Amino acid sequence: MIVANRRNPPSPPTSPTTHRPAGTERDASAIVYCEGNFGDADGKTANGLVRHSERYEILAVIDSGKAGLDAGVVLGDGPNDIPIRRNLADALAHARCTPDYFIIGIAPATGLLSPHERRVVLEAMALGMNVVNGLHEFLQDDPEFLAMSRAKNVAILDVRRPRAKKDLRIFSGRLAEVTCPRIAVLGTDCAIGKRTTATILTRALNERGVKAVMIGTGQTCLIQGARYGVALDAIPSQFCSGELEATIVDAFESERPDVIVIEGQGALGHPAFSTSSLILRGCHPHGVVLQHAPGRPHRCDYEQMPMPTAAAEINLIQTFADTTVIGLTINHEHMTEAEVSAAIVSYERELGIPATDALTRSPERLADMVCSAFPQLEGTPVAGVR
Repeated sequence: MIVANRRNPPSPPTSPTTHRPAGTERDASAIVYCEGNFGDADGKTANGLVRHSERYEILAVIDSGKAGLDAGVVLGDGPNDIPIRRNLADALAHARCTPDYFIIGIAPATGLLSPHERRVVLEAMALGMNVVNGLHEFLQDDPEFLAMSRAKNVAILDVRRPRAKKDLRIFSGRLAEVTCPRIAVLGTDCAIGKRTTATILTRALNERGVKAVMIGTGQTCLIQGARYGVALDAIPSQFCSGELEATIVDAFESERPDVIVIEGQGALGHPAFSTSSLILRGCHPHGVVLQHAPGRPHRCDYEQMPMPTAAAEINLIQTFADTTVIGLTINHEHMTEAEVSAAIVSYERELGIPATDALTRSPERLADMVCSAFPQLEGTPVAGVR
């Protein structure tokens, strides 16, 4: 569907698997809704879009509790000139135009919109904005949203909607044809920075001259514009490993990369998330980079569950899958700079693997982590890695 009286914006795919051509430029504007959650775990979609988006120019973030602040400053990354506004009217008043898209940037554990949030989304649609929805609740199936979509000639993009079951793929064994190293970025909890670390790692490898392709496995990565990805947590479990395998094979055959980086989901040891196990089965990683938050007292959204130690999660991963954890990356929430530095030294001594903070330390440390584990990546083409 086309928004009336404006240029025709590019429409993100509604398929659970994306394959975007390299070098696609951002040519769609967007406001991101993240009321009460920006900078927090449940605002991870908005947080990710503010940090990185290949598809959208983010004009503003909506969160009344942080209105007036710069989004980059709130995330601890420094100013990025993306303002946080009080509500939709405030955001539009300060934008240079009515944006092409209204992106739902929250990721609550329920995966559903509240009554208030429904009203805000409908208001955005009434003003002529397409909606990008990464929740488990598919707005295209809701009569009220569908009626507004038709009345205002705007699109609803349910990013998590899986393909028809007849088109879903089971694991085939074709992963053996992928002869470059596969690196999975996993974590000790959900909403801990796996996607951000995977993005930075992929960029750092490419800047070093090692051709790397990233595979997204969640809705935020797809919204950001990942060239290859599948929203695994919306797919029946029988098909998850097969869908991931097929996406990896597609990326390998199309790009012929030196290395493939796979975004993790949840945590293998977390009882609320099974996607991590299916990622390990679907990508058979040659190496794992583990993301950990030493300052997080308990698992996200589960105060009764203390955080596991990095060592315990490493043991679980290496017991569950035929792989090796090659490095540790730190989420520095609730930590001072001195505590981060001390943690890096401590973990390297305890675990015997390199450690870093992807956001506060040089990205070169991430690239070093991978190239040290796979020295053939630097200097000679990779072939026949198993």
